Amino acid sequence: MAADNSVTPAQWLAKQIETDDPDMLRSMVKTMAEALMSAEADNLCGAAYGQRSDERTNSRNGYRAREWDTRAGTIELAIPKLRSGSYYPDWLLERRRRAEQALISVVATSYLLGVSTRRVDKLVEQLGIKHISKSQVSQMAKVLDEQVEAFRTRALDAGPYTFVWLDALTQKVREGGRTINVHVLVATGVNANGQREVLGLEVTSAEDGAGWLAFLRGLLARGLSGVQLVISDAHRGLVEAIGAALPGACWQRCRTHYLRNLLTCVPKSAQPWVATLVRTIFDQPTAEQVRSQHAWVIEALEAKYPAACEHLDAAREDLLAFAAFPRETWRQIWSNNPQERLNKEIRRRTDVVGIFPDRAAIIRLVGAVLAEQTDEWIEARRYMGLDILAKARVRLITSDTPTPNQLPQTLTA
Repeated sequence: MAADNSVTPAQWLAKQIETDDPDMLRSMVKTMAEALMSAEADNLCGAAYGQRSDERTNSRNGYRAREWDTRAGTIELAIPKLRSGSYYPDWLLERRRRAEQALISVVATSYLLGVSTRRVDKLVEQLGIKHISKSQVSQMAKVLDEQVEAFRTRALDAGPYTFVWLDALTQKVREGGRTINVHVLVATGVNANGQREVLGLEVTSAEDGAGWLAFLRGLLARGLSGVQLVISDAHRGLVEAIGAALPGACWQRCRTHYLRNLLTCVPKSAQPWVATLVRTIFDQPTAEQVRSQHAWVIEALEAKYPAACEHLDAAREDLLAFAAFPRETWRQIWSNNPQERLNKEIRRRTDVVGIFPDRAAIIRLVGAVLAEQTDEWIEARRYMGLDILAKARVRLITSDTPTPNQLPQTLTA
């Protein structure tokens, strides 16, 4: 059992990978609950499990199973037994709602700030535990880190991943006695079952071509395949990396990022009107009408806002790559953009921190958010129907549509 201190974190992690546990959040809550119970049992015994000590007043005598109903699902806990007397975690199993909320706060804070002993001590006091040692905190942190690492490095065997979104978020971190910006690279895709899935996470010093290329090659090494369309912003290094690592894929410029760039070319008073006008391009029912509407919008902007007109004309092929795919996919791509929604959730969590103590703390928090989001997507209904995905895989690229060999191929080293 996970609560048995004779099982090392590496052995526990290997077992989780072997059993292919799909519910990472429930597994994390179970691990933290059992670690806290083990810590309290050690305090009652006067010494840690298996440790010889003159201060020991009691010893362990196995475990008993008990089901615990939480919002993350039913968890089977291993409750420590004592040779003399009894141990029962009433702080956990009787006041369930308050205890569960406090426990999830412990898990969140553990990811949030690298599991500070002082902060964890304050939170576990809500559960009725008076003290938790530094070594016990370190042990829990190690197990939690390995769970996130298992999520980040898992095999991508649910492909082909027809549609992939790529984006980067900037975070502040302390390094070398100063605060610097680092970039969190995130990839999201639609798997063969039509469900969304977070594919990867990496932290890099700069959002350049080399960083993106290494990230994409890491995804390919883990099993990423069958990519037909990649949606991202127009960062040059990123676009070049897509061309080098995914030569069989088309590239689509993210309309959200594009609109932000375009609206800098018009006065603030005109921005809502221009944004509405551009969105009509993506609402058309056929590929021919998409292109016709794009041309009409350019004409509508030409008289008053020539800079915006030129900007939109130059981005024609970048914006209209989606038109080569089945019309049924368009609504999903634009109305339910998984990357933008995911970015908002990541920001909501990371804004609380402000400045991270190190890169490992970023990976803990963002990795936990992504693992939790992936679990929710797996349990939800399909993002795209299987028939729609099948059509997208056999699409015919017209001569007017950006083809893979039009993508830059400069980052081949």
